[in-house]
Amino acid sequence: MALGDAVLLDIEDDGPATITLNQPDRRNAFSSEIHDGFVAAFEEIEGSDARCVVLQGAGGAFSAGGDVKRMVETLEEDIPADERARSLEQRVGEMMTALVNCPIPTIAAIDGPAVGAGANLAIGCDVQLASDRSVFGFVFRQVGLSVDAGTSYLLPRIVGENVAKELVLTGDIFGTDRAEELGLVNHVYAEDEFDENVDEFVEQIVSGPPVALRHANRLVGEGLDKSLEQALTDEAVAQGIVFDTDDHAEGVNAFLEERDPEFEGR
Repeated sequence: MALGDAVLLDIEDDGPATITLNQPDRRNAFSSEIHDGFVAAFEEIEGSDARCVVLQGAGGAFSAGGDVKRMVETLEEDIPADERARSLEQRVGEMMTALVNCPIPTIAAIDGPAVGAGANLAIGCDVQLASDRSVFGFVFRQVGLSVDAGTSYLLPRIVGENVAKELVLTGDIFGTDRAEELGLVNHVYAEDEFDENVDEFVEQIVSGPPVALRHANRLVGEGLDKSLEQALTDEAVAQGIVFDTDDHAEGVNAFLEERDPEFEGR
């Protein structure tokens, strides 16, 4: 599956893989071209040496979510509702599953609106970095729809059930102050300093021990659905793997020698 022009991918060896949603005239909505390129990008990343994924949108928007233009077309074409639902489950499901199940850390670089399913792309990442001009909203009700793209799974885990219900029942659009207060973003940066701060954060991730960070990221993500006993067992299994890496030995030696470690991903 080719990426096409709607999604751009740049992979740095032992560095970040940057995915750019590139349909700014449609505010990077979930078009068929965005879907195809997005899924293909994660397939390419899987076989690479990338240490994290940075997801961003081109043209002043992260993503407007659902493709309203396509919604109009399906209404005009009188496509049956069950057929539209199956297509939604498959296409949006493939995008969200590729993102949430990515084995390396994912970072949303949000510079502009992230609304509807686009907000779910943002919170589906492991870490969210936003410029202060960004806005958020789970605005499905504005087009007469329920929720999709994993809203009912992702949003309550971050903000709690009652706040999640408020956000989807009102469809309010809100800025970074509230997003940060609710835990929907990790950091907010001034617009003119956004790229620099994102680069610094990404460098902090890619300079770490990749094997250890992949396991740590996975374990924290799974932790809410486990008992303490299961979490302790799974952590011990992961440490048993990481204990045997060169990066663990490098980290210990660097600590003893009072220098910065140089992790190589082995």
